[in-house]
Formats: sequence, structure tokens, C-alpha cells
Amino acid sequence: MTTLDLKAIADAAALLRAGKLCAFPTETVYGLGADATNADAVLSIYETKGRPRFNPLIVHCADLAMAERLAQFSPLARRLANTFWPGPLSLVLPLREGHGLADVATAGLDTVALRMPDHPVALALLRETGLPLAAPSANPSGKLSPTTAEQVRRGFGDVVPVLDGGPCKSGVESTILAIDGDRLIQLRAGALARDAIEEAMGQPVELAAEGAAISAPGMLLSHYAPNAHMRLDTTPRPGEAYLAFGPKAPHNSLIRNLSETGDLHEAARNLFSMLHELDAAGVSVIAVAPIPETGLGEAINDRLRRAAAPR
Repeated sequence: MTTLDLKAIADAAALLRAGKLCAFPTETVYGLGADATNADAVLSIYETKGRPRFNPLIVHCADLAMAERLAQFSPLARRLANTFWPGPLSLVLPLREGHGLADVATAGLDTVALRMPDHPVALALLRETGLPLAAPSANPSGKLSPTTAEQVRRGFGDVVPVLDGGPCKSGVESTILAIDGDRLIQLRAGALARDAIEEAMGQPVELAAEGAAISAPGMLLSHYAPNAHMRLDTTPRPGEAYLAFGPKAPHNSLIRNLSETGDLHEAARNLFSMLHELDAAGVSVIAVAPIPETGLGEAINDRLRRAAAPR
């Protein structure tokens, strides 16, 4: 969608205001949206996805003013928002008294993960509804995140209406940060690289401790998984599909190259789509080439490790 389809946006907003679900595009992946203030609507997200109840949701906001009605922003949090919003950064912040969010959206925690998406369709939808929208990735829980409207339809059939905004430009979910005093802690690697945050903020971003309590989306060990078994940092065996990276990779119908030039931005954008394609081929095993851990490679490897974890 190169221009905004105002009628489609108005129809989607009407569904959301009525307590229904509607999938919509963001710059990262498609989200399964519901009114974050309506407990029954948010429960529909969990039920439709088959998502564990203890896994909190990201709440999407039209602007900083809407976000500040929901959570308490420290000076550091406001500086992060002013620097990176709209964009693929979610901030876990203390709930503000009288926030109005459904408890089930925060999984009963006293914090909430907020972000302002960098997508014209998502922002128009948020403005049209006038509501904060809870919106995890629009896929059955634990499965591959969708980066096109068609992938959402394949995952849910006719159960979920989809507002089509074209393919997502980032291809992996948002980075999630918690703020502890003057410390920044990355809870989930994502489309905003940790080194880019460190450079902009002039301070280190720590990693969440291993085995930390689930306080944000995407922290489950097994997540983002295709139907096929995955083997990481390896070469394919006969009969296996191959998710390649970089030049000189072999070429056949069971091979997808995340980026022939070794571009991590391109690899992130292609990750879920190419896993969808290999899964659709009906393969039982996908071997994955090594991916550098630098920049966006951290987020790509995080998704691959979770996809390959025991289920």
C-alpha cells in the first residue's frame, strides 16, 4: 500500500473499537491488534494465538502523549523515546496510576512495554481508533512472525481480518529495553541494534541476566519456530534445506540466502519470510549458516536460537 487506504483503515479501527481483533502492519512485523483497555479483546489475542498467559504484550501508541498517559517516563526514558520513536524500540516502564490498561495485557505486572511504530498505516490506525493497541506478532504462538499480510492469512485463515500495508521493512521484532535508574538493560534484541542505542545515548546497554523472569515479550526459550527442526552454524546434509548467508553459497530450490552480500539489514528483513518459504516446501530440517553477532546479527541469532530450542 503506497498510499493510505482511508476506508480500510476506518473499517479496521471500527473493528478494534468494537472489541474485535485486526492484524495490521508495522515496520517490524505484522501485529495482531486489540484494544489494550478491553480485557475481553486482549484475551482474544491470547486465545487466537494460543499464547501463554504469563507472556506480556507490547502496547502500541500513536504518539508520546498517549504513551505518557499509560506509563511513568523518567528523563532517560523520555530521551530514548524522543530519539528513537517512531521506531522499533519498545520501552518497559512503570504503569501510571489510572492507566486504564487491561491487566491481561501486562500479564499482571506493574510495568508495560510501549512503543510507537514507524509505519504510516499503523500510525493512521492508532490515530483513527484513539486507543492504545496491544499487538504481539500476528502468528500462532511460537511460530514464525509474519512480514506480509498473506503470511498472516496463512497462519489464521479467515479468523483474523488483516489490514494490508505491504511487506514490513525491518523483518524482525522491536528491541526491548528496561530502564533501572540510569542503567539501560536489553531484554530482547531486535530491529534497533544495541550498538546504535549505545552510540546515540552515550552509555552502555547491558544484557538481561540469563534466566531472568519473563517481563517482556520474546523472552520464552522456544519461540519464532518453523515446523522444521533447525540446526545452527552449520552446513546442510543431504536432503536438508539451507538458510545461507553471504557470497558463494550454493543455489537450489531448497536454499535461501538471507543476504548474498553479507548485509545484516537485508538478512533481518528476509529472515522470517525465507523461513516461511522453506517451511512451506515441507522440509523436515533446516541447516543455518553462521551469522555474525555484530549489529543486527545479535537479533537475528537470538531469533534463530529460540527457533532451534527444544519444544
